[in-house]
Amino acid sequence: MSGDTEKDAKPNPLFRDITADDYDPEITEMASLCVNCEEEGMTRLFLTKIPFFREVIVSSFQCDHCGMRNAELMPAGRLQDKGVVYKVNIQTPQDMNRQVVQSQSAAVRIPCLEFEAPPKKGLLSTVEGIISQAIDDLNQCQPLRKVQDPEVAAKIEVFIEKMQNLLKLETPFDLVVDDPTGNSFVENPHAPNKDPQMTITHYERTREQNIDLGIVAEGAEEEAAEEEVLGVKSKDFDSTQEVMHFPANCPRCNVPCETNMKVVNIPHFKEVVIMATNCESCGHRDNEVKSGGGMEAKGRKISLRIENRDDMSRDILKSETCSVMIPELDFETEMGTLGGKFTTVEGLLEDFKTQLKETNPFMIGDSSTPERSGKLGDFCKELDLIVQGEKNGVHFILDDPAGNSYIQSLTAPDPDAQLTIEDYERSFEQNEDLGLNDMKTENYEEN
Repeated sequence: MSGDTEKDAKPNPLFRDITADDYDPEITEMASLCVNCEEEGMTRLFLTKIPFFREVIVSSFQCDHCGMRNAELMPAGRLQDKGVVYKVNIQTPQDMNRQVVQSQSAAVRIPCLEFEAPPKKGLLSTVEGIISQAIDDLNQCQPLRKVQDPEVAAKIEVFIEKMQNLLKLETPFDLVVDDPTGNSFVENPHAPNKDPQMTITHYERTREQNIDLGIVAEGAEEEAAEEEVLGVKSKDFDSTQEVMHFPANCPRCNVPCETNMKVVNIPHFKEVVIMATNCESCGHRDNEVKSGGGMEAKGRKISLRIENRDDMSRDILKSETCSVMIPELDFETEMGTLGGKFTTVEGLLEDFKTQLKETNPFMIGDSSTPERSGKLGDFCKELDLIVQGEKNGVHFILDDPAGNSYIQSLTAPDPDAQLTIEDYERSFEQNEDLGLNDMKTENYEEN
């Protein structure tokens, strides 16, 4: 019996909440060299979570020989699949109060002044706070500069004056937050609606950025070209019939789990790769979809008119380049929101509710306001009415410039009266976001 009990017991989360009932905090102890007396000391590590923020590692060192003590707090949050760039146009005093979560890897730029603050410790601040901190940093060594290098000090004085003019908001300006970890965040005061003054761009990290983040070892040789998997059929292997497994960590509790990958051929559409993760520890389930082919020659906009509760069970393939709109609720997402998903209409609406309620750092805790939470609550109630079939005639629109998204037709191969599919020529900005403007596929060996 005891053996079965141990086998069925679920492992504890890697990063645990601190509670009064936790009698076993699982502190890891290891012998370490004391840098002060070079004798052996003891380091204690504790993995926990800060509510409404992120996972952290609390490190404490103590040497019994010389009495030296040291404590550190190190971030241990999961890196996102892509980096992110937030570009906000600051126009009003209210915009100066926008809250900003800046991770320790994020750089802040003000293009109009050609100013860039390099990555430093993570912080939660406002646009005004970030500019004020930059002014304080520049002022810190000014007395010494005026003595050692008056010319440089005079130039910095002029630049500080320009920064102070930004605080007065004499003219609108752009603020850019560039974070290769994807963990920074800029407040959208119009949530859940789209912010007309902010653009969010997700990008693939460069090799240099991966080295800086510790993902790739410095000096490691470039990986060989990946062997093509999709459509591979040999005597012993058929990718369309096999489910591949590889180890991963749960994105919610960080406990080791398994991710399954399968190549699926969607009828009347195309071949896609579905990756699904199921954590036995916390019960978290997630899936991600990658297109099995390249980008289509044109973008595609698919509009579904929801008429009854049965439409909630329609299958949806939302690629990572797709944005979602519900015009009747004045709702629109940025390209890349929630990544790639293979789910149903109901599942995607529930994912939007979860993201707005649980993962938005400015909609929960002390950062929330009654006005903001009330607006969000009203929007979620509208989504519930759609899911329950009490609000019909709503249009659910997928706009994918790569043409890799799909909504199930209930009358295929015949036309579906509730579905409208429109293929369109991509704009220059959309091609820029997809990286197509700089892509050369013919005569690429020429200078």
